[in-house]
This record gives sequence, C-alpha cells and structure tokens, in this order.
Amino acid sequence: MIAKEPQNQSQFENYSKEAEQLGPYTSHIWKSDPRHLSFLLARYKFCAKMLEGKASVLEIGCGDAFGMPVVTQVVGRVHGLDFEPLLLEDNRKRLRNRNCTFQVLDITKEAPTEQFDAAYSLDVLEHIPKNSEAHYFNNIKKSLTKTGVFIVGTPNITAEKYASEYSREGHINLKSHADLRADMNKHFSNVFMFSMNDEVVHTGYGPMAHYLFAVGTNPIEG
Repeated sequence: MIAKEPQNQSQFENYSKEAEQLGPYTSHIWKSDPRHLSFLLARYKFCAKMLEGKASVLEIGCGDAFGMPVVTQVVGRVHGLDFEPLLLEDNRKRLRNRNCTFQVLDITKEAPTEQFDAAYSLDVLEHIPKNSEAHYFNNIKKSLTKTGVFIVGTPNITAEKYASEYSREGHINLKSHADLRADMNKHFSNVFMFSMNDEVVHTGYGPMAHYLFAVGTNPIEG
C-alpha cells in the first residue's frame, strides 16, 4: 500500500499495524451524538493546560479514558480510577503503550495509597449522591500532596432544562457556580472558577454557563 503523497505513508502504515479504538462509552457517543465528543476533548484540553509539567496526575472516574491521552501528552503519567472493572480491563488493552495505569476503586469509599501532584475529575460529581459528597472530596484530598492541584468539572444546574432525558436520570447532584465554589472552598485554600459553553472555556457570567470548572490548590487538612 503506497500513498500518493509520501508524507502520508507513515500514517497508512501505522493504521494498518494497529488502528486506535474507541472505548464503549465513547463509541456510543460517536454513534448517537458525535458533536458532543468535541466538548469532551475540550474539557480534557483544559485540564492538560492547567496541569502541564506535573509528574504524577490522578483521574477520578476515568470511564473509558477517551480524553486521557490529551493529558498524558503533557504530564509524566496519569493513574485512572473507576469503579467499573470492565472499563479498566479494556482501557489497559487499548492504552497499553501510553504513560498511564488504571485501578478499580470507588473514591467515595477509599483513597488510593499513593499521593499525586494533581488530580482531575470530569463529569463525575453530578453522579455522586449528596450524602457521599464529603467522602468524595476528602478521599481526593488524601490522594494529593500538600501543594496539590484538583480540577473538578460538572454541568451547571442552570442548564439542566436543556439536558437530555438520559442525562437528567443520572445527574443527581448538580451544582450552581456559587455552590461549586462554596463546596471547593471548604476543601482547598485557593479556588479559581471557570465557565464553559460548548467547547469554549471562559471566565464569563457563571449562571449562563452550561458547564463549570473549579480549580483548587493546597488541600485543607481534615
């Protein structure tokens, strides 16, 4: 198989040797709402920009790790947690050549034994029952060094009326811009808020954002 343009030859060769595969969650989105993947990648890009240069990073609720390579590109390594064993078994096969590892763990019940320079958790908090939220934050803090950074991303409660019926069923703990800041201030010495609409991250008016980011630094003990 010879490409007409020589500069493309290596791409065809790599594709024939080992084409990349999507995980089960991402494959479903690609079939049902491919545009949504651009939003997901933008969230991972934001994390990558914030955490670039960190030696060790933890992803809480990694799912099928669709966006993890965006982060592994700029950090030393990423360790992914999820409570679904089937996902992680598949992740290890698909991402075996990446600088990442995986562990089956429910962050609301325990923390990993290792501490990390930074952590991020995207589209997870809204699925955590309110009575387990404190365990979620406390176990994340236990996973961080004293100067650690944590990024949480979650849909804005003000955008709930625009969400699909499927999303509404799973989103049991939505936050407003003010609520997310208040919750993060309980656990981190410094908190910086960002808003997101579609794939655009900005510092605009919180109540009009579809999606929220909070970046916390220096975990508060206790």
